[in-house]
Amino acid sequence: MFDGGTMPEVHDAARPPLVALDGVMTAPRIGIVVVAYNAAATLAQVLDRIPADFRSRIEEVLVCDDASQDSTYLVGLGYKQVVTDLPLTIVRHPHNLGYGGNQKAAYRLAIERGLDIVVLLHGDGQYAPECLPEIVAPLERGECDAVFGSRMMVKGQARKGGMPLYKFVGNRILTRFENRVLGTSLSEFHSGYRAYNVKTLAALDLDKNSDGFHFDTQIIIQLVDAGKRIVEIPIPTYYGDEICSVNGMQYARDCALDVVRYRLAKQGFLAGGPATVASEYMVKESEDSSHGVILDWLRQMPASRILDLGCSGGAFASRVRALGHHVTGVDFNELPHVRERCDAFFQADLDLGIPDEVAGCEPFDVVICADILEHLRRPEDLLAELSKVLVPRGAVIASVPNFGHWYSRGRTALGLFDYDQRGILDHGHVRFFTRRSFERLTRAAGLTPLRRHVTGLPLDALTKAPQRPLARAVRTADRLAVALRPTLFGYQLVYHLELAAATGVVDAAHAAA
Repeated sequence: MFDGGTMPEVHDAARPPLVALDGVMTAPRIGIVVVAYNAAATLAQVLDRIPADFRSRIEEVLVCDDASQDSTYLVGLGYKQVVTDLPLTIVRHPHNLGYGGNQKAAYRLAIERGLDIVVLLHGDGQYAPECLPEIVAPLERGECDAVFGSRMMVKGQARKGGMPLYKFVGNRILTRFENRVLGTSLSEFHSGYRAYNVKTLAALDLDKNSDGFHFDTQIIIQLVDAGKRIVEIPIPTYYGDEICSVNGMQYARDCALDVVRYRLAKQGFLAGGPATVASEYMVKESEDSSHGVILDWLRQMPASRILDLGCSGGAFASRVRALGHHVTGVDFNELPHVRERCDAFFQADLDLGIPDEVAGCEPFDVVICADILEHLRRPEDLLAELSKVLVPRGAVIASVPNFGHWYSRGRTALGLFDYDQRGILDHGHVRFFTRRSFERLTRAAGLTPLRRHVTGLPLDALTKAPQRPLARAVRTADRLAVALRPTLFGYQLVYHLELAAATGVVDAAHAAA
């Protein structure tokens, strides 16, 4: 519930105007979010430490008590009664939302109140309120979209401030891994002292992020994905008697998985997006990926009229056009630049079949169904309609995830079947295929396989150094496993099919599989 009323707006008229976030010379409205859980012993001291000469610049301080089991909320209310130079609003959530959930609720309030800058401060005193002027300064100058306080920028400072050795080492290792996967160069991923441009927060889909502690990593991923600017400033390190409720191993695992999933999705190996991924389905750059295989097959064909079903933003279509083909794209959404990347584009729901406008076009030589059939409720209906748009003995090139892969088999065998954010068990997938079930589906649609290829795990998407000895060894082992047991180790199934009875044979490399 919200404490009734807020303090009146307070500004320092003598302070010189600053460059606001929209470029207008005016003072930005600054808000402070204090996330608090069982912080009754420290909350008042944290608020006391907000610099006196900075207080007049603060529009509102939102103290967000996440259903604490102690008297955090009462301490906040009492503090508001006796301190008159801080515009405090005390919030208590009736149920615990989690560290990430508490931030989501607070940022929604910041957006609703029309704040320009919001600073995240912890109620346990781990981060120094004395640094507030420094952490908002780059945002006030319009230099960035987010500012992170870093305990690692000054050598030796983290350990001198009491950071335990195991946390210091874990922080450094995990940050290095995250930087390598994301292509960033942050000195620290795991500081909770941050300031944001509120307009930037409003543009991010924060509700898709976790309610747990790895929310902070996911918001970094979203900022990076959106091309936002991040500035770091050094901050002091303080570890006192606060009780840490973070499970370190689970936190590290969650953060690592977040960046790996993002990288895989950006490479096009995973459908959908992070919470943290843009909606456009990206091209898979590896030659061993389904996109790499399809492009190689199309490179061997003469210039053709191609229908790309589920073309997303047209990134893959542009590669196909570069091979000399004419590409018509169809997708449920019209994403930016798709009409520039395709020769023609039609917006349609493929669950309702091929649109009449496409069926009325000149027949196509090839139809591409790359990573789309698993998203349709009745893909058999779509396949049955392809004869309407294909020339006689026209080709269909399709790729689907292999539900027979060891990962999904293991999850099912252990009774853990559920949807993932992306991958084979992507939450957007409504149909699942094994090699046998997919070939049965295509035969029923009058399609005969000419070639079949089975891809391995998308290992190249996980490292920027795929030629390093360890990476090469893992990739070699995976390829060997796929060759020996494609139905168990194959990640995706890629098919070149023909509409009528085919004269070719299934790819010899997989004919015996």
